[in-house]
Amino acid sequence: MPTRAAETEQPGVSAAAKQVAEHASALAKLELELAGLELKQKAGAVGAGAGLGVGAAVVAFYAVGFLFATIAAALAIVLDTWLALLLVTLGLFAIAAVLALVAVRMFKRATPPVPELAIQEAKLTSEALKSDGNHHR
Repeated sequence: MPTRAAETEQPGVSAAAKQVAEHASALAKLELELAGLELKQKAGAVGAGAGLGVGAAVVAFYAVGFLFATIAAALAIVLDTWLALLLVTLGLFAIAAVLALVAVRMFKRATPPVPELAIQEAKLTSEALKSDGNHHR
C-alpha cells in the first residue's frame, strides 16, 4: 500500500506547489505595481524640478536686465541719462563681441571633429602589426 500513501501525499505537495507559485505570481505583480507607482512619483518630481529650474532661469534673466538698468541709473547721476544708457549698451556690445570671438576660436580649434591622435595611433599600431616583428634591433 505504499502507492496509496504516495497518492494521498502527492495532491498535498502539488497543491502546496501551486499555492507557492500563485503567491509568487501575486508578489511579483505587487512589486511591479509598486515600481510603477514609484517611477510615476519620481517622474513627477523631476518634472516639477525642471519647471522650477526654468522659472529660476527666467527670473535670473530679468534680474540681469535690471542689474544693467541699475548701472545705467547710477551713471545717470553723474552723466546725462541718454549717455549713461549709451555707455551701458556699448559695454554690453563689447562683452558680446569678446564672447563671440572666443567662441569662434574654440569652434576652429574643435574642427574638424575627428579624433586625429587616435587615428594616428591606430595607423602606427596597424603598421607595427603588419611588420610582424621583422624589425630587429
